[in-house]
Amino acid sequence: MQSIIDFARGPLFRLCFTIMLLGLLRVLFIEFWGIYKAYSKACDKQIPWRLVLSRTFEWLIPARKLVKSGDVYSFVSILFHIGLIAAPVFLFAHITLLKSSIGIGWLSLPYKFEFWLTLSTIILSFFLLVLRIARRTIRLLSRPEDYLWLILILFPFVTGFVCANIDISATLYEFLMAVHVISADLIFALIPFTKIVHCVLAPFSQFVDALAWKFPARTDEDIALTLNKKGIPV
Repeated sequence: MQSIIDFARGPLFRLCFTIMLLGLLRVLFIEFWGIYKAYSKACDKQIPWRLVLSRTFEWLIPARKLVKSGDVYSFVSILFHIGLIAAPVFLFAHITLLKSSIGIGWLSLPYKFEFWLTLSTIILSFFLLVLRIARRTIRLLSRPEDYLWLILILFPFVTGFVCANIDISATLYEFLMAVHVISADLIFALIPFTKIVHCVLAPFSQFVDALAWKFPARTDEDIALTLNKKGIPV
């Protein structure tokens, strides 16, 4: 079992991490190419940067909207995403692994803070799963992928939490650690090909919206011709 863990921590981790980086670079290239094409075709090339930055900040940290709406699901989702990113990124063991694999590292969170952050993320993921099933409006908008991601994310969080904080046998520890590392590697490899990629694209969404409405010249005539409605009053 230890050989499987070493393989998952070493070659498999580097492979999946590389797939994630190359996949995200591809997605970013496509996104920026689309932005460039939209900008080059726009008649009005003035970009309201202050408005774009303001909306981007409000989208990333929607505290005002959450207070006004009082939506429990959205509030829980925001807290879940914070833990989902911060808990694994600032865990000392993960930083050590990353530094030994690719030579990059940073400061870690204190153990007690990491403990409660990981535990709260696990609880919130279960809560989101229950809300997604119980609330009809959310259930109608959900796809199988949405449920599978919540379940897949639980694997590395639960197994990692148990291995780090609960006294278990050596055999069970090795099994859970193997599940922990392999499931985390799988998540890395899947990120660029699923909806999770929105974590990278989100900061550019408002910029794209600002360009999307700056239609090039003759757009209205082209649309009318396509619909065979040219010359017909609306």
